[in-house]
Amino acid sequence: MRNTTIQELRFFEATSTLSQPIADATHQIPAIEFIVAEIVLANGVRGQGYLLAFHYSREAIRGALRDIAPLVHGFDAAATGEFIAQAERGHEYFGHEGVQRWAVGLINIAMWDAWARSLDAPMHRLLGQTRRSVPVYGSGGWLSYSDAELVDEVRGYVGRGFDAVKIKVGSPDVRRDMERLRLVRDAVGPQVRVMMDANQGCDLAGALALSRAAMPLGITWFEEPLHHYDVAGYATLRRQCGMSLAMGEREYDTRTLQALIAADGIDLWQPDLLRIGSVEAWRASAALAQAHHLPVLPHYYRDYDVPLLCSIPNGLAAESFDWIDALIDTPLSIENGLALPREGAGWGFRFKESTLKEITP
Repeated sequence: MRNTTIQELRFFEATSTLSQPIADATHQIPAIEFIVAEIVLANGVRGQGYLLAFHYSREAIRGALRDIAPLVHGFDAAATGEFIAQAERGHEYFGHEGVQRWAVGLINIAMWDAWARSLDAPMHRLLGQTRRSVPVYGSGGWLSYSDAELVDEVRGYVGRGFDAVKIKVGSPDVRRDMERLRLVRDAVGPQVRVMMDANQGCDLAGALALSRAAMPLGITWFEEPLHHYDVAGYATLRRQCGMSLAMGEREYDTRTLQALIAADGIDLWQPDLLRIGSVEAWRASAALAQAHHLPVLPHYYRDYDVPLLCSIPNGLAAESFDWIDALIDTPLSIENGLALPREGAGWGFRFKESTLKEITP
C-alpha cells in the first residue's frame, strides 16, 4: 500500500460515441459529455472519477474544479471524510449546493477509487457486500425520439435480457404521452415492467390525469412528476395516483427526502451520487431511506451505483445507460437483466487514454 498521499490531479473531457441530440420534458441536450478527474498517489496508484456534464454551466463547473484543486494535493486518499469536511468549510460562504458539491463529489469518487486500488479491493467488498448482483432497467425513451426509435430502443433492451424499461413523459398533450406508453407496452409485452419519468415537467393536475390514464397499462412507478420541492403536491399525488412515486435525483442533501417522508409523499428514493456529493452522503441517504422502509433506486451513475447497491440492504435496481461503455476499459457485465459488480480493484474500470482530452479548468 505504501504512501497514499495525493501528489497529482488532472482533468479531462470525453464525449460518448453514442452522442446525439436528445430531449425530455424540460431539457434540450445536444451532446453526451463527461468530465473525468484523475488523481495520482505517492505510491503510483491512480484513481478516477467522472461526472455527466452534458453542455451545462461549462465555465462554472470548471471554476469549481479549479477552486478545489489546491485542496486536493497532499491529502491522504483514505481521508475521504476529512476532505469533505474541509471542502465544506471553504464552501460555506457561497453555499454547499450546486457546482461546488459536484466538484467535491468528483474528487471523492476518485479518492475512493485510489484508496481501494491501493488495498487491491473491489469497491463492493471494501464497503461490505450484501448481495452479488443488482437488477438493472433500460432507461431512455426520450421525447425527441420518433415512434420507431422509441420502439427499437425498448425492444433492444428486452432482447438483451432486461425485464424493465423507463421512458420519458411530460409532453404538452397527455394524449401524446399515452400514445407512446401504449406503443412501449405493446412492444415489450405484459411481462416487462414499464416506468415513466416526467423530469419535473408536469403540474399536479397534469400528473394526476396522466397517472390515471396510464394505470391500465400497469406502470410500475412515476418518476419526478412535479418540481422536487413540491412536497404537498407529491403527498396529494401519492394519495390519488394509484402508482409508486420516485424522486431524489435533484437533491444535494436529505432535507427534501425527510420532508417527503413526513408528508407520506414518496415510495422510492433516487440519490444522484454527484449531486449528493460523495459516497458517504449517498450511503447516509440510503440508510435514512432504509429506516423508513424505502428502496433505493439511484439516478444514472450505474457503474458506481451497482457496487454501492451491492453494499446496502435496501437497494432495488440501477438505471442503465450505455453511454460510457465504449470509453472505458471494462464495461459492466449485465446478464439477464442483472448487473454483476466488477471484481477489479476500486470501481473496476478506467477511461481509455485515447478517449480523453486533457483540460485545464
